[in-house]
Amino acid sequence: MSDPSTESGAPAQATGATATEEVFYDGGPHPMDLVFGLVGTLTVVGIPLAVGAIVRALWLRFRITDRTIAVKGGFLGRTAITVSYGQIREVRSVSRGFGLYGDMVLLLKGGGALEMRSLPDYHRWRALVEERCPGPGATSQHSGPAGFSH
Repeated sequence: MSDPSTESGAPAQATGATATEEVFYDGGPHPMDLVFGLVGTLTVVGIPLAVGAIVRALWLRFRITDRTIAVKGGFLGRTAITVSYGQIREVRSVSRGFGLYGDMVLLLKGGGALEMRSLPDYHRWRALVEERCPGPGATSQHSGPAGFSH
């Protein structure tokens, strides 16, 4: 795996985080998710998919650091969920957008799940999560275009 860093090439400091926390990714969903959604409006069936893509583009944000993963979303981006790597039991992912981006679900030890839709460079982030998950209880399942594996 390549050295994790921000898209600019240098680690950034997390806002409001400890001085030693490095931010690997801080941004929204992949732009092609919006493009594919808007192309879908050419059909009536694609209109709800386009609305979902627009909502994700406006309000969904991911923050992946060396200590935590945070997802901010919901109406006007008011819902925020943060998990540490120690809370993750299993990682599931599926490729979307011809492999340009993907969806990743982090199954938590407490029974919950954190869904990350249209995550750019999701292969890299899946590998990072797998590397940082403690112990043998953390497993990973990757599925192809057919969907999430069980």
